[in-house]
Amino acid sequence: MKKKYMPLSEYCKEYMRYLGIAKTARRSYAESVRLLEAKGFKEISKFKTLKPGDKIYRGYLDRTVMAAVIGKKPVAEVGLKVVGGHTDAPRLDLKPKPLYEKGPYVYFDCHIYGGIKKYQWLVRPLALYGTIVRKDGSKVNVAVGDDPKDPVFMISDILPHLGYDQAKKTRDEFFPAEDLDVIAWTTFAKPEKDAKKDAEPKADKNALVEYLKKTYKVDEEDLLSAELEIVPAGMPREVGFDRALIAGYGHDDRVCSFAGLQALLDASDEVPDQTASILMCDKEEIGSVGATGMTSSFFENTVAEIIERQEKNARDIMVRRALERSSMLSADVTATADPHFADQDSTGNGAVFHRGPAASKYTGGTSKGGSSDCEPEFIAQIRKIMDEGDVTWQMAELGKMEKGGGGTIAQYMSRFGMAVLDMGTPLWNMHAPWELAAKDDCWNTYKAYSAYLRA
Repeated sequence: MKKKYMPLSEYCKEYMRYLGIAKTARRSYAESVRLLEAKGFKEISKFKTLKPGDKIYRGYLDRTVMAAVIGKKPVAEVGLKVVGGHTDAPRLDLKPKPLYEKGPYVYFDCHIYGGIKKYQWLVRPLALYGTIVRKDGSKVNVAVGDDPKDPVFMISDILPHLGYDQAKKTRDEFFPAEDLDVIAWTTFAKPEKDAKKDAEPKADKNALVEYLKKTYKVDEEDLLSAELEIVPAGMPREVGFDRALIAGYGHDDRVCSFAGLQALLDASDEVPDQTASILMCDKEEIGSVGATGMTSSFFENTVAEIIERQEKNARDIMVRRALERSSMLSADVTATADPHFADQDSTGNGAVFHRGPAASKYTGGTSKGGSSDCEPEFIAQIRKIMDEGDVTWQMAELGKMEKGGGGTIAQYMSRFGMAVLDMGTPLWNMHAPWELAAKDDCWNTYKAYSAYLRA
């Protein structure tokens, strides 16, 4: 029997809405939890025992979340199915002491997060999102730049008439990383009473500090314990007269994470044989590090929490066996072959728009470094599931050898012994402020994850 899916137009409309909200990992987490709870999922701590059909989630530090529909067969015996992606994206972070004066103006001092081309962030409208935590633990959420009434922020660049010296430098040299600083305040400080008429104008950082106090009830010192991010301003848009593409910030990897989320929501009214789950993690763009990245113990700890509520005499070995018996679709994007850069693509092995999500047996660079190199037995299982689910999909590599490479969280999951295959939406402009994805590829990615979880 053919599985029922959300229609393409409805799915893409909901995804674009989500993408416009989820500008940061924290905002993605909050919206994902809202959608889960609206569908009846509850925090795992509210369950003393778990039975088939229970809908649970476990979050950590407002960034990483795992959700599951408990299956008929115990996790300790058969493991679980996982669709796992990440919700962080390349951006600029404000430094711990972000306010500084340069000439007569005040800037936000920024630090690069993830792999970017620096020039792509110049002279474009930018937004400021994040959380400021006061010493008493209270929090202030900041979101400036996407409401039509908001101001935006920007990084300036030199005009071409005076840019001859700049033009002689390489792409990575012509704009130093330390100059990727955002204009925050340009109004001059009021001159002192005894100042000369021709005195140089002075920057007014104090005025900006007073503005922050008035608007957010925080002091400059509170910025020491803040997580503030600079991201592109603007909502997702349709591209082309055929409206077949979606332009947006953070397709990598929210296009896959949301597809997994929607697939689990769709499957939540069914009771699967094997527990179906999704994982939406943080920090992938900087190596999956930290307490909310895939190199942490969050995933194993969550599986242990499930088993502890299913087994009378739960033991560590049960967790290890469950992980080894599990399988996963590593839900991360790949590159779409671009005719303008044809010499970068592996002939016949590059992903193409409108052919669905791309499965990659391996990622990494020339020597497959940093990949999990999926075994063919699991690929054969996925082929069968995709055919039965009426999913349009393709196999692909990430470009030619000796041209670069990339990785996903697959390597950190396959270390448990589970079967893992990378499968995600192809993109143009990956890691740029505005990335491009095809609507039908987004939809078929959702269908692929849904077919896998409900197989």
